[in-house]
Amino acid sequence: MVVGRTPLYTTAIVGATLAALVYGIPVTGEAEDTTIKSLVIGGLNPVIADMAGVLIFIGAMEHTGYLRVLVNAIIRQGNKLGRGPGVAASGGIAAGIIGGFTGFTQPAITAVVTGPASVKLGVDPNKSAGTHAHAGHLGNFAGFTHPTLLAVIATAGITFGWINAIGLATALTIFGLSFARMRGDVKKVKATSAEESKEALSEFARKEGEPSVWWVLLPFLLLVVGFAMGYPVFAVGFVVSVIVMIMARANPMEAEKSMLESVKRVAIPLIATIGFLYLSGVIAAVGITGLLGGWFEPLIEAAPIITLVLVSAVAGLLTQSNSASAAIILPMLTIVMAQGDVNPLAAAVAAAGPTAIMQYFLTGGPVAALATTVPVVPGSELKAANRFQRPSQLGGLLFVSIVAVVLGGF
Repeated sequence: MVVGRTPLYTTAIVGATLAALVYGIPVTGEAEDTTIKSLVIGGLNPVIADMAGVLIFIGAMEHTGYLRVLVNAIIRQGNKLGRGPGVAASGGIAAGIIGGFTGFTQPAITAVVTGPASVKLGVDPNKSAGTHAHAGHLGNFAGFTHPTLLAVIATAGITFGWINAIGLATALTIFGLSFARMRGDVKKVKATSAEESKEALSEFARKEGEPSVWWVLLPFLLLVVGFAMGYPVFAVGFVVSVIVMIMARANPMEAEKSMLESVKRVAIPLIATIGFLYLSGVIAAVGITGLLGGWFEPLIEAAPIITLVLVSAVAGLLTQSNSASAAIILPMLTIVMAQGDVNPLAAAVAAAGPTAIMQYFLTGGPVAALATTVPVVPGSELKAANRFQRPSQLGGLLFVSIVAVVLGGF
């Protein structure tokens, strides 16, 4: 499963069940007993309901066109701040935002337009493709739907909010480093005219009758305020969705249909999150977590956060999959949390952040990342684009490691 030779979620669930049965854990039993039934129920964490609330909100934002208005504004702002490099970075950021909310980060969704546009504005094709493909860092670590992040949040006992903000800051650090490196190169190239820039970005121009950016940003701010005040995320997402309907004067029947369509995206994260938490529960129940705890006890006692950072980074590097890394990360996070004196947010950041970065380090990511971005950026090539990504990724790894240590010590 970890190396990608067997179906990920099937292996996690079937393998965990077989391990539990062989160990002697019964299928059912008394309420206080550890059973397969109780372990499955343990996988039904409240974070799943939170995820559904966010998807309901995104359904309303998509139906009203507010999400597209915001994405286009981000790309226009990127052009103002940094011309070609700004377009490439903002295109990747926009794709990451879409992926973080919808559950599937696909850089090509914006790169198909912003990639060629940034190349026309003087950016090297490989650097443009590499920068766009940083979207996965944002979607995986700052979003609300990736199964590994959800499982980490559930295991650490925290909620959405600060970990998403730290994920966003980490992703923006990576984008910022790539932006600075691109900009240094573009300065050596002849500048494009204002007319050429306008033509390259015509698809993202503000449309007549389009609501202002501040107006469409208001629902996001309400959502964040709701998170910060500790209200149930599902309820906040639903209430803000109704506010979006009213703001856009949308047909309630059609808007509700779009909201429910959006919740269908929860299917894969739902199965994956339950599967990962069930797997983690079985690993603990059969004694593997205790065994690992004995092996790593000196390291964990001396530097629990640094240990998590290293395990997470190596897991992402070797598996090249944020999802597959969960089987390695969650048992270690469980051990660290059992210490009792560890900052839960710091532990969650140390567990979720490094793997979300390092899964892309060796090849740019095997699925829906650099490999699908290169074909839509004319003149780009995967190996060269991936080489460009690596220094920025290492910078992001350093940033998230420092944040975790500042929050929770070594």
